Amino acid sequence: MKTKRILATVTMLAAGAGLVACSSDEGGSDASNCTNTISKQNVPVVTMWGWYPNTQLVVDNFNKQHDDVQVCWTNVGQGSDEYDKFQTAISAGTGAPDVIMVEADRIPTFQIQGALVDIKKYGYDAVKANYGEGAWKDVSVGDAVYGVPVDGGPMGMIYRKDIFDKYQITPPKTWAEYEQAAQKVKDAGGPLFGDLGANVPAVLMALQIQKGASPFTFDPAQPKSIGVKLNDQASKDVLDYWGGLAKKGLVGTQDQFTPEYISGVIGGNYATYISAAWAPGYLTGAGVGKGQDTGKFAVAPLPQWEVNNPVQVNWGGSAFSVTKQAKKPELAAKVAYGLYADKESLTDGWTNQIIFPLNLTALNDPAFIDLKVAFFDGQQANKEVYVPAANGYKGVAYAPFGQYYLDAMTKQISEIIKGSTSGSQAADKLQDDVAKYAKEQGFTVR
Repeated sequence: MKTKRILATVTMLAAGAGLVACSSDEGGSDASNCTNTISKQNVPVVTMWGWYPNTQLVVDNFNKQHDDVQVCWTNVGQGSDEYDKFQTAISAGTGAPDVIMVEADRIPTFQIQGALVDIKKYGYDAVKANYGEGAWKDVSVGDAVYGVPVDGGPMGMIYRKDIFDKYQITPPKTWAEYEQAAQKVKDAGGPLFGDLGANVPAVLMALQIQKGASPFTFDPAQPKSIGVKLNDQASKDVLDYWGGLAKKGLVGTQDQFTPEYISGVIGGNYATYISAAWAPGYLTGAGVGKGQDTGKFAVAPLPQWEVNNPVQVNWGGSAFSVTKQAKKPELAAKVAYGLYADKESLTDGWTNQIIFPLNLTALNDPAFIDLKVAFFDGQQANKEVYVPAANGYKGVAYAPFGQYYLDAMTKQISEIIKGSTSGSQAADKLQDDVAKYAKEQGFTVR
């Protein structure tokens, strides 16, 4: 997406490895161009692209544990940088790795081009129980599975304890209570309660889904037909709600992930930050929780539209997919299933706040569940918020043109912020825009 990529944000401080190519063949590989060092020779080599800062450790762990296959890893860039190179390889019919890390919402874009392998027949049944329902749905298109889940972004409400204490606010359980609390703080001369950022349309998408929206329905058995439903009542309600908060001056309208926004978070300009489980790692890397704001943050469950009908949602997440250019897809699938699946790699990931793991080995680990998170002043955030949110998440169906949709959503949020359109009107315009685009791409829109 052209909007801020979630996982690229989390790893923004990590140095990229050399942009080099690997080669593989049926009986071994010239591993001289791999970022990592392969110690076991004369065994099949699977090439892989990935960008996490601890990928070196993850790959080394896999290679130590396997005598029948080795991984040759290259970092060709994060997020869209990698996707551009992959798209070039797809068009050329050569140059792609055997396994590629992709964000879950990008899978349908590559799947519809025939660039990914359905790995369901290559060991899925043996690992199915290692991940939850929502994790698998996010990497599936219809009944086919096009990726192995790595991490996710179950959502919660980060808040400033000092602000809540000062204005005698308890964490709101519903969005109605959220607005009431925001009004109370404003009336008392306090800071903005939150932020409506035009550059984070995926947040609004998640909250629309939380209220009951189903933006897209897509069946790979009918690859040229897609359901586009962006202006149903749930979608309109959410845009009207956030547009109303902004119009009343209860929330800011700052783009997020900018120096200005981060300085506002550090300075206590916002009482809450609606975000995902990866946010503490990002905020810590950006300097939040390291100065005078240390110990002032806590997290609560995401407010609900209906308290008796809680719906958990997700923002961000990635997977390992097998490309159609893999010479041995079954062997490549073994790598995809095995990377970031051993306990040492998973533990390193969550201990250093690089990922929020979706593998149940980690999610069910008492050490992970009971972790006292330093960023939240020792709060057991996983137990209280993020693990229940991850376990309750049911997954979504992404569109094959997700980037266009989110870019179009950004434009409409910007218009809402300007006051030139209402949330409901923006939803209607978004529906027309995206439906028109889908038809131009050859889809029949249902």
